[in-house]
Amino acid sequence: MSVTVAELPKVTGMCPQQVSAAVRRAVRAGGTWQETATRVAAALRDRLPGPGILSPEQLAGDVDGYQTHLVHAEPDGSFSIVVMVWLPGQATPVHDHLTWCVTAVLQGTEYEEVYAHRGDHLETVARIANSVGTVSGFAPPGDIHMVRNIGDSIAVSMHVYGTDISRVGSSVRRVYDLPVR
Repeated sequence: MSVTVAELPKVTGMCPQQVSAAVRRAVRAGGTWQETATRVAAALRDRLPGPGILSPEQLAGDVDGYQTHLVHAEPDGSFSIVVMVWLPGQATPVHDHLTWCVTAVLQGTEYEEVYAHRGDHLETVARIANSVGTVSGFAPPGDIHMVRNIGDSIAVSMHVYGTDISRVGSSVRRVYDLPVR
C-alpha cells in the first residue's frame, strides 16, 4: 500500500527542545543501528517529557484506533519523534520497522510481545509490561513485535525512529500474518 503526499504525517505537536537536541547528538555520533538506538534510549531516559506535550484533544484518543502524533521531524531526515495515544485494549498488528526505534512510556502500561521469525511461523521470545519511564531501543533484524495498552486508562508513549516519518509515512516495514507458536 503506498502513501500519497496528502496522507503523509505533518508535525502536530511540540517536542521539547532538550529532547530533540539530545536525540540529535546521539544520532550524529554514528555507529550501527543498534548502537544508535542504545545511545538514543540512554539520552531519553533523563529527559522524558510528560504526556502534556500533546493537547487535551490529542490525549483523548480515538475509538477507531491508537493515534500517532508527529511532534518532530529532523530537517535532514535522520530521525523523527512521534507520540502515540492508546485507549484501553488498542493494539498494533505484529510488525517490524524500516530502521532503528526507541520507545518510552509516558503514561499507563504498554504490553509488548517480541517475536522471532522461524520460517513459516513466528515464535514468541519475550513478553514485557512496560510501565511509565520504561525506555528501550531496538533495530532490525530482531524488531518484530506487537504493542497493546493493557491498562484501564489511556496510555501514552514516545517513539523515536531513525527516519523521517513525514517523508515515508510510517515506520512499519511489514505486517506479519503468520501463525505464532
